[in-house]
Amino acid sequence: MRIRAAVAAVSGALALSALAVPAAHAAGAPYTLNVSFSNVTIAKSIKVGTTYEVSAKYSYTLTHGSDVNIKASDFYTDAFLYKGTYDTPTAELYGDQPATCTDTSATTATCTGTVDIYPADGDLKNAWAGSWSVAAEAVAFNGQNQDNPADLSKVGYKDQSGLGTTLVQRYSKLTADATPEPVKKGSTITVAGKLTRADWDHKTYIPLASQSVKLQYRKGGTTTWTTLKTITSSSTGYLKTTTTATYDGYYRYSYAGTSTTAAVSSSADYVDVQ
Repeated sequence: MRIRAAVAAVSGALALSALAVPAAHAAGAPYTLNVSFSNVTIAKSIKVGTTYEVSAKYSYTLTHGSDVNIKASDFYTDAFLYKGTYDTPTAELYGDQPATCTDTSATTATCTGTVDIYPADGDLKNAWAGSWSVAAEAVAFNGQNQDNPADLSKVGYKDQSGLGTTLVQRYSKLTADATPEPVKKGSTITVAGKLTRADWDHKTYIPLASQSVKLQYRKGGTTTWTTLKTITSSSTGYLKTTTTATYDGYYRYSYAGTSTTAAVSSSADYVDVQ
């Protein structure tokens, strides 16, 4: 259930409900529900590819008046993401279900849920990658018909914007192939690879050009990666450089990412030095 649907009140105010409500069949305007939202947590970044659903968990504290029954079957609350300004957002992202709230006192509750993103269904555009803001909302129908409340003045609603931020990033992929294998000590090793990222507009992966990528090495039997050099991806996302064989070990490429593109490290490629 996606909570947010426009409800046009007679006064011209805008409220939101669990389902779309035809304004022509409703009287009055929703009142301001006696709730507030705080302590919002959500992942610092949400990495989204082109095919699979991505669910980002969130939580927040819901503080409410004694007159608000958050256990009622027609009370709903959730958090959601919006891009741009709250009054005129470029885009919004919601969860499939309302949040689940657990009482922590007579007037507070901890609410948890997920924002569910479906890139294959067109939920995202490339231009929307980067920073998104967090808002939360709650609606109490108080026995009114949720499909078509006869009296909107008996429906309570409250929303609150600017509760936090997160990065919604284009998922990236990176490969590395070190050759030859095996190799003599002191000989040259060539490491090739490719950097790509999700294209939400066309639901595919495309080369990521002109990006700084680190070539890293980890000696066999150790856990620490050492950066050997930094190179730049070509116009086709291609990577290629050389290094000198010293000891048995692993080679990989590592990309730090940007605000719009997720960081990624390739799988490690082992080279036997003889």
